[in-house]
Amino acid sequence: MKLTLFKTLWGFTGSYQSAIQQAQTADMYGIEAPAPEKSKGRLELKLLLENHGMNYIAEITTAGSYVPDRHATLQQHLDSFELKLEASLDLDPLFITCLGGCDAWPESQSIEFFQRAIEMAQHYNTTVSFETHRGRSLFSPWVTQRIVNQIPEIKLTCDFSHWCVVCERLIDTEIDIIKLIAKNAHHIHARVGYDQGPQVPNPAAPEYATALQAHQRWWEIIWESQQRREYQVTTMTPEFGPDGYLHEAPFTRKPVADLWELNTWMANQETEHFNSYVRDLD
Repeated sequence: MKLTLFKTLWGFTGSYQSAIQQAQTADMYGIEAPAPEKSKGRLELKLLLENHGMNYIAEITTAGSYVPDRHATLQQHLDSFELKLEASLDLDPLFITCLGGCDAWPESQSIEFFQRAIEMAQHYNTTVSFETHRGRSLFSPWVTQRIVNQIPEIKLTCDFSHWCVVCERLIDTEIDIIKLIAKNAHHIHARVGYDQGPQVPNPAAPEYATALQAHQRWWEIIWESQQRREYQVTTMTPEFGPDGYLHEAPFTRKPVADLWELNTWMANQETEHFNSYVRDLD
């Protein structure tokens, strides 16, 4: 199995051209981002990706941005999903990551959403992987476990940093759930959370070594499952981001770290980690 890394465009303010060049310099396989809203922008990005031999993972958020419209109906989420899915397909994505549903829904409503969204993805002949994300239907380990039990075919984009916040602890206490849902894990967002936040200030800092090592244990559980499922490639997007995730000094609001440096450090760290993991299997 081979590890391929993707550059997130979350928090990136430059052009698509410069983003792709950054990704290439960092030996990344492509970018992960929402499709541009306008068809002209989608065509521009598609041509850039093709010209540079880069790949694309699409990102969809239903009924809002990263936090959903609290009062949007199930049908509004599905309509949003289909509209953004159609736009994403213009870029020939490897697959689509979806932040879908709402944490306030009863589980029966979330299950209906996922079932209908999966049917829609099959109709469009594409693969959709649903992210474990706060504010969304897969906001906690226990809810996710019950939904996976009801929809065993669902694919997951695993961002366990969110669960650390929801549980207010590193989720080694939920290791059985991670092992259970690993069979559904399709993609990894490599951000390191801790008991009081979704993003440590710097994963290289020794005071956060325990959190980093915990996440790496969970990712290895996913890799083991993917190998059993005969995945030839495992995908990972280092996803340290802004918007309150990146710590800032009081009063000056000066960031404590540079996002691209955090994500390239994470990419290099996980390349070494994965190579070590594979060597240990031999």
